[in-house]
Amino acid sequence: MAIALDLAQIAAEVGEVPVGAVIIDKSGRLIAQAHNQVETPPDPVGHAEILALRAAAKIIGSPRLIQCDLIVTLEPCAMCAQAIAHARIRRLIFGAYNQNNGGVEHGARIFSQLSCHHQPEVIGGVEETAASFLLKDFFISKRNKK
Repeated sequence: MAIALDLAQIAAEVGEVPVGAVIIDKSGRLIAQAHNQVETPPDPVGHAEILALRAAAKIIGSPRLIQCDLIVTLEPCAMCAQAIAHARIRRLIFGAYNQNNGGVEHGARIFSQLSCHHQPEVIGGVEETAASFLLKDFFISKRNKK
């Protein structure tokens, strides 16, 4: 989670919503990492999770990341949760809960839908305070610039 938080900080510094994600294999080896990149290039699906999943699939050579864990600083949205299910991620670990736009524990709850054919193990609230602070600080600074 420390690397994901560092990536989230980098995202904030370049004007992106501060979300960072890493993918590790079952031995804990780092496979891929990414932070949000929605605003630049612009990319509406440039969420940290999507970018990390794409990078990991390319490195592993398979769209199925069965023995991999995704660690992300914010509860994934519905789009990212569906991508996580399609990638067959073994375990999802996230920091801050996303009560407005979450797709795992809030909102769409993708993994509990009958149409979802893979449910990873989910662990939420890891380093929640640090992850929440980055997000709150980012949005406060955005509001103060207006």
